[in-house]
Amino acid sequence: MSLGKILGLDKIQKLMRMMKEQGGLRASLSHLYVTDDLKTGRLVGEDKFGNKYYENNEYFYGRNRWVVYNKKVHLNYDGSMVPAEWFGWLHYKTDKNPIEHPPVKYDWMAEHSWNESETKDAYMP
Repeated sequence: MSLGKILGLDKIQKLMRMMKEQGGLRASLSHLYVTDDLKTGRLVGEDKFGNKYYENNEYFYGRNRWVVYNKKVHLNYDGSMVPAEWFGWLHYKTDKNPIEHPPVKYDWMAEHSWNESETKDAYMP
């Protein structure tokens, strides 16, 4: 075991690499504020709403796939903003993402829309 590992310098090096991949200190702090997490990973794809999907197999199974919501929703993100095809990939129903294996689209299927409760577009009877 090296002295750098004993002193925790490898953790500092990993933090610096994460900050560099996020775009610097300010971008890292902004991302940390919005998502409560600072992760690095491979960009797998992006959906039509602008959400970005990442994967990093160095993390534990179940924590190695995640979504970063579109910046325009800021703190008002919701799990219903993830379309069904990406939901299946995020929750390990399939290992093939919608980019590799596009979903079948039938005429009777409705377009995905997220839950609009507590917005000005909410349904009011």
